[in-house]
Amino acid sequence: MTDGAALGRRLREGDRSAAPAALNVIEDRSPAGRSAALELLAEVSTAAMKGEAPAHLIGVTGPPGAGKSCLLSALVAAWRAAGRTVAILAVDPSSKRSGGSLLGDRARIDHDPADDGVLIRSTAAGMRLGGLAPPTREAAEALAAAFDVVVVETVGVGQSETDVEQVCDTVAVIVQPGSGDTLQFLKAGIMEVPDILVVTKADLGDVALAARRDLAAALRSLGRRETPVLAVSSLPPPSGVDELVAALDAHRAALDLPAVRTRQRRLAALAEFTFESGERALRALGGRREAEKLLAAQDPALSVRDLLAVLEQQSR
Repeated sequence: MTDGAALGRRLREGDRSAAPAALNVIEDRSPAGRSAALELLAEVSTAAMKGEAPAHLIGVTGPPGAGKSCLLSALVAAWRAAGRTVAILAVDPSSKRSGGSLLGDRARIDHDPADDGVLIRSTAAGMRLGGLAPPTREAAEALAAAFDVVVVETVGVGQSETDVEQVCDTVAVIVQPGSGDTLQFLKAGIMEVPDILVVTKADLGDVALAARRDLAAALRSLGRRETPVLAVSSLPPPSGVDELVAALDAHRAALDLPAVRTRQRRLAALAEFTFESGERALRALGGRREAEKLLAAQDPALSVRDLLAVLEQQSR
């Protein structure tokens, strides 16, 4: 039987070699697997870490074909050149037959397979809306104890696919020029999501500059003048990648990280509770606002699972 607690301790101590086995445990949804996963997660919890995990959790999302994988290849190279370790959780579309991942980002993101400072894991999105597979949040939490940067790349983007906000410190939305994505983002409300907007294929010249101007104007119309809009080309030699790394770091540095992650855990617990128990159970708590008040009264260090248990107990 897998010792989840031992794997969690190894991650907490910075042993990255424990990461693949830890992810296998987290993805095992059997009763034994869930028990081992809970033991593992307890060892990398805020309480066990005596504070928030040090990793920068970055969400990367955007329409299919926007160039997310090429951009991540360039970012991995930049982070590794700076001596930072990187884990990428790539959430791909699910096969309706097998339930497995269809695309497999390990094959799409360039990296050195022998480099133990890089871990790339593809996981299936499953049938659940939100852009994240059910184990993704737990996997990000586990990896954040041992890596400098943890990236969650989501499958596409849409009105219901904004759960990445509840996992990551910084969210970058990727847009390709000349695709009409600006109008679609405004319609779907996605412009409320990004901390940084990235226009890929800057090597296209004027069409990329036009997309950048349109997106900046759209953000201004929403009162979000401070959100950076960057143009990046992943073609060798890459351009704009160092500026993007600096913008990601600047956003993270400006955060009240404990407050942000406490809020994320509470929102995640509420979303999980509503998904598992339904709107009727939410009404039993007095509605969403009362449920949020209940969670706000809890210890900030409580995990999503602990907060979910509070909601379940109060709804009975």
